[in-house]
Amino acid sequence: MGIGDTSDTAATLLRRLAVHYRQHPVTSGSGHSYISSEPRATATAPGIPVNLRVVDYIDDSVDEIEREVRAANPDAEQRPEELDRVYQWYVESTYNSPESVQQRRNTIVVRQAMESGIAMGDTTVVRPHRCPACRRLSLLWEARTSRALCTYTPCRDENGRARRWTLANLAYEYIAARKNIRRVSAT
Repeated sequence: MGIGDTSDTAATLLRRLAVHYRQHPVTSGSGHSYISSEPRATATAPGIPVNLRVVDYIDDSVDEIEREVRAANPDAEQRPEELDRVYQWYVESTYNSPESVQQRRNTIVVRQAMESGIAMGDTTVVRPHRCPACRRLSLLWEARTSRALCTYTPCRDENGRARRWTLANLAYEYIAARKNIRRVSAT
């Protein structure tokens, strides 16, 4: 899977997330975690038919990409309005940037792809990633901590607890490993 494939995946997941929450709006309080049995006043205005956290996440993701592009290439074209093209614009706008900028770009794209998957309820997006400490395919998503948890029993931190990793850690390790594989293959 090349970075082009990853950016296509990230774009697809972000678009799917946006479409999903437009097609499945929150129409009542039944989708919320707590509903009181106490009497309450009748609503005077209808509820917002969209999950605002998802809207904010999408906006934040696109804004992060735009900030990164502007920092790396102030002369880049205007950001496209279509979600489908934002990641392609990111890759094209930083194509001739230094290697460190490209590695940061690739890491952000992979991280955002995982975040979009998790936002849609697909926590298996962390499974194909190796634990940065033990290098095993032993990760599970732990929603309580918003971290990937290594389930390999001997893989513990200095306090004896199971290791946990952010999506940014996993994305960085994934891109760094791909970079090393390409170096070995080229020699």
